[in-house]
Amino acid sequence: MAFFLLNKNLIQILVLLVTATFSVAARPRILELWVPETDLLTYHNGAVLQGNIPVSILWYGHFTSNQKSIVTDFLLSLTSTTQASTPSVSQWWKTIDQMYLSKVGDNGQPSQVYLGNQVSDESCSIGKYLTMSQISQLAATAGLQQGGITLVLTADDVAVEEFCMNRCGLHASDQSTKSTFIWVGNSATQCPGQCAWPFHQPMYGPQNPPLGAPNGDVGIDGMVINIASLLAGTVTNPFGDGYFQGSKEAPLEAATACQGIYGKGAYAGYPGQLQMDPADGCSYNAYGANSRKYLLPGLFDPSTSTCSTLV
Repeated sequence: MAFFLLNKNLIQILVLLVTATFSVAARPRILELWVPETDLLTYHNGAVLQGNIPVSILWYGHFTSNQKSIVTDFLLSLTSTTQASTPSVSQWWKTIDQMYLSKVGDNGQPSQVYLGNQVSDESCSIGKYLTMSQISQLAATAGLQQGGITLVLTADDVAVEEFCMNRCGLHASDQSTKSTFIWVGNSATQCPGQCAWPFHQPMYGPQNPPLGAPNGDVGIDGMVINIASLLAGTVTNPFGDGYFQGSKEAPLEAATACQGIYGKGAYAGYPGQLQMDPADGCSYNAYGANSRKYLLPGLFDPSTSTCSTLV
């Protein structure tokens, strides 16, 4: 009987596969039947970052005061005590807390990000070409804190190993100190089509007109998108055993699982329906501190297996 049931199930699978082959356009959801449970973005029983999360910054290379304030205002906006217009950066952060962080343990209190110390290395003390090991060293010199995050931000004239080829940034951890760091580069002069889309035409695919950068700086506004994406990944999967999908070595995480999705109706090459400032034509989906506007990535909702956006 067991053998018969197995073969009967195989026949049903073959019928469904044939049906999917000839009617994908009409019934695309049938393909979802073949997504293995292990390939979904799920919790792997490891640690997440919770509570009060300090974020320190190492500015490597030259950044103007306005460029620095765009980034720091974003970080201050995450758990701002001042009521911002909606949709807001703090709403985006609360979504991470509610969908991911609050599900782990019995902390009971909302998690908050606060801005820690900032260090500038404008002279590029170890050169203008950095390896990944040197990024890790820079994070350590900035002062890694247990349960905290160090941002290593490299200027537009600093080349980093595999930057623009395979990545726009990364997050990693130091197991000895139980601390984490994020590196993001300014792609303005190196690969804005890859790391600052949709504020620059993409390197490949449909060449639609770029959107206006909400703070008037394509490179820095692009950095904020990447910082936000990696921040979401860092707090939900800091040590590689938290929330992720796929391979532990190359995981999809809370925001990277929704790459390129910023508003409703998004698809490849189209970021979705966004808000536009009639005064300067810039596009955004979140209000921040000090009258800032930002474009933030969609977040994967594990309960619905869909991407959640602010607009």
